[in-house]
Amino acid sequence: MSAMHRVWEHVENPVVFATPFFLALVTAEAVMLAVEKRRDAARDRWEDGGDSHGRVPAAPTAKTGYSFADTRTSLMMGSGAVVAMLVFKSLTLLLFAAIWTYVALWHIPVTWWSWVLLFVVVDLTWYCNHRFSHRVRIGWAAHQAHHSSEHFNLGTALRQKWNPWSEAIFWLPLPLLGFTPWTIYVAFGFNLIYQFYPHTEYIGRLPRPVEFVLNTPSHHRVHHGSDPEYLDKNYGGILIIWDRIFGTFQQELHTPKYGLTKPVTTHNPFKLEYFEYANVVRDLRSARSFRERLGYVVGPPGWQPDRLRDAQLAATVVAEPADGATPAAAGPA
Repeated sequence: MSAMHRVWEHVENPVVFATPFFLALVTAEAVMLAVEKRRDAARDRWEDGGDSHGRVPAAPTAKTGYSFADTRTSLMMGSGAVVAMLVFKSLTLLLFAAIWTYVALWHIPVTWWSWVLLFVVVDLTWYCNHRFSHRVRIGWAAHQAHHSSEHFNLGTALRQKWNPWSEAIFWLPLPLLGFTPWTIYVAFGFNLIYQFYPHTEYIGRLPRPVEFVLNTPSHHRVHHGSDPEYLDKNYGGILIIWDRIFGTFQQELHTPKYGLTKPVTTHNPFKLEYFEYANVVRDLRSARSFRERLGYVVGPPGWQPDRLRDAQLAATVVAEPADGATPAAAGPA
């Protein structure tokens, strides 16, 4: 076996082998939703009192369903993400192998208990990276593409980022702790495979013990919601217990409004992947100090310097006078 072949064995991802199943399940869900939509349309044609047998239709369930343009964009972004991940793994494998070989104080054997431990540790690092990607703007610039769809279905799960650089930062301690580098990629691959199924509106609440421990469709619908009560919640990959421990858990209270707080108006995958980076550059050009530049990069999404917040607050006060007051006339007296 050649050296390149051995390297490829360590780089290849379980996600690649799961891709045909992903596509089959996306197709099956799309067909089921189409059939359900036709059934609901037929139900709407019934008379108000029901059909000839007196049967009254049940209330239809609201699902965002599939849009051809939206799903096409998700598939294109998923294809690009596979290429980006291959490049990312090829580069980071060399770095992780060097750390594991020359810096790590011990090497954890590859055995059943180390796999269990690694799956838990990788899931924790996923939670940390995921939370970082939502709360630090430069991380959000890469991750927001996954949240850009206003639909929520298995196709949305394939809408992945092309910029996985932050994962290397959070994986860096793992080879230092002694985990064999190639096992990290395998564990993360299975973590991503699990995260495919929670992207659906077809599955409601699962039994309470499952909902308490695992990330489920109910929990992940919350994560993709742009409603104020749902923002920055439920970061877990496989386990939801991290959110419960660290105070970021939110129960599903109602059907979320999916997508970004500022909806996008394009299906161009390149714009969806990189438009927030362009916004960061624009804000950096307008910054007046190092503190403002730092805030625009590592502050939370939507961060603004005090001078801009104060100006917006003043404009709001002028636009909304106190009760009984007469708004000032625009222009000169």
